Amino acid sequence: MKATRTVLSPLLAAVLLLAVLPGLGSGQRMARNAPDILQPSEVYSTCKILASAEFAGRLTGHQGYSAAAQWAAGMFKAWKLKPLVGRDGYLQGFPAPYTLVDEADMTLLLPEKTADGSETLKEEKLEAGKDFLPLLFTDSGRNEAGLIFAGWGISAPELGYDDYAGLEVKGRFVLCFRGTPDPADRRFEDHDQHRVRMKTARDRGALGVVYIYPEVSANPNGDRLPGFTPAEISEKTADRLFKEKNLTAAQVKKNLSEYKKPLSITLNARMRYGVVARHFPAGVGYNVVGWVEGRDPSLRSECVVFGAHLDHCGRHLGLLFPGADDNASGSATVMEIARAFARGGRKPRRSVVFVLFGGEEMGLLGSKHFADNIPARFKNVAAMFNFDMTGSGDGAWCGVSAEPAALKEAVEEANREVNIVRGVRIIRHVGVRSSDFAPFFLKGIPVASFASNGPHLAYHQPGDTIYRINPDIMADIARVAFRAGLRLAER
Repeated sequence: MKATRTVLSPLLAAVLLLAVLPGLGSGQRMARNAPDILQPSEVYSTCKILASAEFAGRLTGHQGYSAAAQWAAGMFKAWKLKPLVGRDGYLQGFPAPYTLVDEADMTLLLPEKTADGSETLKEEKLEAGKDFLPLLFTDSGRNEAGLIFAGWGISAPELGYDDYAGLEVKGRFVLCFRGTPDPADRRFEDHDQHRVRMKTARDRGALGVVYIYPEVSANPNGDRLPGFTPAEISEKTADRLFKEKNLTAAQVKKNLSEYKKPLSITLNARMRYGVVARHFPAGVGYNVVGWVEGRDPSLRSECVVFGAHLDHCGRHLGLLFPGADDNASGSATVMEIARAFARGGRKPRRSVVFVLFGGEEMGLLGSKHFADNIPARFKNVAAMFNFDMTGSGDGAWCGVSAEPAALKEAVEEANREVNIVRGVRIIRHVGVRSSDFAPFFLKGIPVASFASNGPHLAYHQPGDTIYRINPDIMADIARVAFRAGLRLAER
């Protein structure tokens, strides 16, 4: 990752953040007015629009996502936020290849004893969206083949672990769980990336990886590999496959986790799987960026960033994935904070930047691009506030950088006025499942990441609709973050 500008050293960041703790003057008046400025009805309305069918599930690169980005940019313009570049340049583009899955069918061929004691294969057709789903970076293809269960699907002989040792998977489908043999051992983290796991199987001649998940969910985070057709099945579906060995998916996963050793199973069952997908290698994604210029000439080149990912998983197989909680809610929260700063009258001393990232679901593409290409006018980023799934529940959680301690203090002080954050944890490490704060954290920028406490039902499923959203929790999270961010921007 190539850095393009200087960021705050931890010591300088600490000095700046410690300076925000005394009185705030005009900023204090803005903070007091936050409950009136940040309204549940407005943030809910924004969330509802973003989760509507008009934007086709906001798959980065697709025209539905581009339309959502243009709508958000239009709102930034209407609120008189400054554009990223030029007069109307609120959109920051980046490469975003994407795939649309048009058709898919899956049938299990399960061993069954006949009346004369011989064995036959019984066909059992699965339901897309319930029993199985293609991974959303699949190629097209149709195959009937055998199945081999290969644990976590990890080949790491350099770490003394190899699920593929002694297995011949060429021309077969590889079943596996998502995870690692030892979650506490960070050496396995890279092997837990979808892209790594897919390539590992493909390079050994497998037809596709088939993940076993508690429930199937949409997943566009990977690279299309020619001739490779990866998918997911539910644990209930996997139970039907493991039945021939008198096992369940839960038992197999428990054994893997407890013994931390490879466990492979060659099944007599077979699978017939076909998928039709269209790949768009020239897709372009966008970050939506607007900002409020700081009033202090000596400090306006420093900024506080508020960000959330705008994208979700799109529309496939006739199924719309609206992504209301993940993450129309976080985007609506950022947009409501942006509106509050635009309405706030006198501007804070430092600049405040608002970003709706594309490509988070594809592997933090947009936030990585922005963190690598922060406009040169911003020589320092005082802090980055992230919002991911802020729409469900009756409370919130927040993760903050360990240093400087004043960031955590600012969040806790802001929460005293709202009392919605149930806990604040320290972020000391980011792995392969982090949100858009990760690229900033890795550059040494202090981060604070907010999420509601859920339950986050229908995650990456068609049921993640506006009807699950709580307007008040979004508004209250916005109030806490607005106050904390204002403290950093004002002093």
